Amino acid sequence: MLRRLARDLPTLLLAFILALAVWVTAVTSADPDQTQVYPNPISIEYVGQDPGLILTGTVPHQVQVTLRAPRSVWNKLTSGEATIRAVADLTGLGSGTHTVTVQVQIAIQPVQLISVAPQSFDLTLETLVTKTLPIELSLTGDPAIGYKVGDTTLDPTEAVISGPESIISLAKHAQVVLDLANARQTIEISLPISIVDDRGTKLTGITLHPESVSVTVPLVQQGGYRDLAVKVVTVGNLASGYRLKNISATPLIVTVFSENLPLIEGLPGYVETVPLDLSGASNNINTQLSLNLPGGVTLIGDQTVLVQIEIVPIEGSLTVAFRPVEVIGLASGLKYQLSPTTVDVILSGPLPVLNSLSPSDVAVQLDLSSLIPGTYQLTPTVSVAEDQVTVQSILPGTVEVVITKSGTATATP
Repeated sequence: MLRRLARDLPTLLLAFILALAVWVTAVTSADPDQTQVYPNPISIEYVGQDPGLILTGTVPHQVQVTLRAPRSVWNKLTSGEATIRAVADLTGLGSGTHTVTVQVQIAIQPVQLISVAPQSFDLTLETLVTKTLPIELSLTGDPAIGYKVGDTTLDPTEAVISGPESIISLAKHAQVVLDLANARQTIEISLPISIVDDRGTKLTGITLHPESVSVTVPLVQQGGYRDLAVKVVTVGNLASGYRLKNISATPLIVTVFSENLPLIEGLPGYVETVPLDLSGASNNINTQLSLNLPGGVTLIGDQTVLVQIEIVPIEGSLTVAFRPVEVIGLASGLKYQLSPTTVDVILSGPLPVLNSLSPSDVAVQLDLSSLIPGTYQLTPTVSVAEDQVTVQSILPGTVEVVITKSGTATATP
């Protein structure tokens, strides 16, 4: 028995190897291996970092991996059923520059990792430093004449910054900037905080808390000064068919001064311009006007204001009745019959323009281009000599057209 087994053993081994080869061939042909780049970059997870250290400079945040796997596994990889992780272990690394290697972990098998880009790279760890700076308010520009700045307040008054020691060591000031140009009332605003070095250069790459500060800047008007609204005074009537759309003055508010405090305090809250005559006006008006001020009161700054008057035509409507319909584009060898042959056209636009229109300025056309014999309901087009006029409607809205060949009798509709 043993002799027979020894004699047949090589044959049995050969048969097993052949069967295994056939099985492997069948499996690989049904589910062949594929080598390709994973379609999505893998985010790098930095683990083991000393909490007292911080990454500085530029470090990669993703890697691209090339894998070899059966087609069925690829389907799972790309469908999100499997998880691929890229890990950079910083355990035990101290301050300084280090070379780290990315380890790729794949939660499904069989998968062969072909390449990782980047596989390794240099990074720098620095000591994490925290520093507190007082918040400084920088005011630019001057408030309106007659106003002075009161005591400003900030909330909070300090900012806490943290980041790499190399950057935090440069931080000298936490500042906010507020422009007071022509301001006339107390300002309450939230402003972003900037961290700058001793040259005023803004620093980045740090964490700031808080990121903004509430600023209150009181503005107080000095004695003898008064702010007054400008009231434009007009006389006369516009040209017929026109109306006032807008009246504006620049500036809207002026500052006046008087050493006579009862006089300045007794003024109303506005000051009038000299009258502007609008008699017969039909166009916009831009002009400089002086102000009517009582004796002893002085206007601060420019002695006139810019007054802008916007004048527009009054809109109206007009019906042009029984306009004949003109036919264009009819092919040769054809004839037509219309019903009706005239239409009413309702127009809208500026009254002066409508009043100047004549019936001949309104043309109604019906385009019969490319039409073959038959009966049609067509919408005519209307053209008006004046661009400012709009066609509101046509009565009736369509015209019946009967097209026949020349020489063919057509029943009268």
